[in-house]
Amino acid sequence: MSEHNCHECGHQHDCDDMDNIIELTGNHLEDKGNQWLNYSLDMYRERGWSCFGGGANQLEGSLPLTLTHNGNQIAFIGCNTVGPFADETSAGAARCDFPMLYETIGQLREEGFQPIVTLQYLEDYNYAPTPAQMRDFRALAEAGAVVVQGSQAHQAQTLEFYGETFIHYGLGNFFFAQHNTPNTDLECIDRHVIYDGRHISTQVYTYLLVNDAQPRPMTPDQRRELLANLFAASGW
Repeated sequence: MSEHNCHECGHQHDCDDMDNIIELTGNHLEDKGNQWLNYSLDMYRERGWSCFGGGANQLEGSLPLTLTHNGNQIAFIGCNTVGPFADETSAGAARCDFPMLYETIGQLREEGFQPIVTLQYLEDYNYAPTPAQMRDFRALAEAGAVVVQGSQAHQAQTLEFYGETFIHYGLGNFFFAQHNTPNTDLECIDRHVIYDGRHISTQVYTYLLVNDAQPRPMTPDQRRELLANLFAASGW
């Protein structure tokens, strides 16, 4: 991992660009068949887009995406705990191997990277995380991740600082219509700021999904209500 490179969905190359990075940990990647996931990966490659958390096979999907941006060394790594998964020859999300994740995160920190870890975890319709979710996310923080983020939550979940790590257990649906399920139209989008080799802040933007999964900024009252519920679930 001594090279600073982007993982371009099957290819590696030097880069200092954070545009068009695709996270592939989701458990709906193969809903229409594995051939269409391969088709998507081909389109990413043609455009020079980078991806992590999944890929053409398990090995590719488990590789960290590393880059240098404005002098900051940043690494993205992700995985899926529920399946379906990539295997040695077929595309999909990377299966979580937590001992390997801890080792990789530790190596990245030793090399000066700021690791950002994203997980497709077991889905749970509550603002608060499950005890198992807290255990696994906090263990990644202890391994050296500067941000740990859940990509699985259909309902937005709470956030916390664990040591020096920012953990957001679930952002909620991004583009996903669930008209008859409470709170699944509420979502967060996090903007992480890394400066001078350190994660220094996170801005939490809040959106409401309207018109079949179109995000729009919440009104002040809607934002206040969601954040109050998230913070209450965190114990702050």
